[in-house]
Amino acid sequence: MNIFVGSLPFSIEEADLRESFEAYGTVDSVKIITDKFTGRSKGFGFVEMPNDSEAQKAIDELNGAVVSGRTIVVNKSEPKPEGERRSFNNNRGGDSRGSYGNNRGGNDRGNRGGY
Repeated sequence: MNIFVGSLPFSIEEADLRESFEAYGTVDSVKIITDKFTGRSKGFGFVEMPNDSEAQKAIDELNGAVVSGRTIVVNKSEPKPEGERRSFNNNRGGDSRGSYGNNRGGNDRGNRGGY
């Protein structure tokens, strides 16, 4: 089961998070999400546990726990429906080739000679 862990203290490390969850069973992976530019924690992460009953016990016991003065949120991670995913091309205008509707540059698509 993939588990979301939110409101993490920014100082917590993956080894610490793993240790907290290993008290409830086997942990396959731990990933704290970081800012790609600064490398600083974004305050949330994911824990993967192969046994669903152990994972559910960890969720039940750790949700609302206080870690380094912060009350953490722990629940089953549900994938976002495809329509809710963020698109990074929303404000580009034009078509998907990045030509901004004027068809200049790169792909002349056979318009040779009629300049």
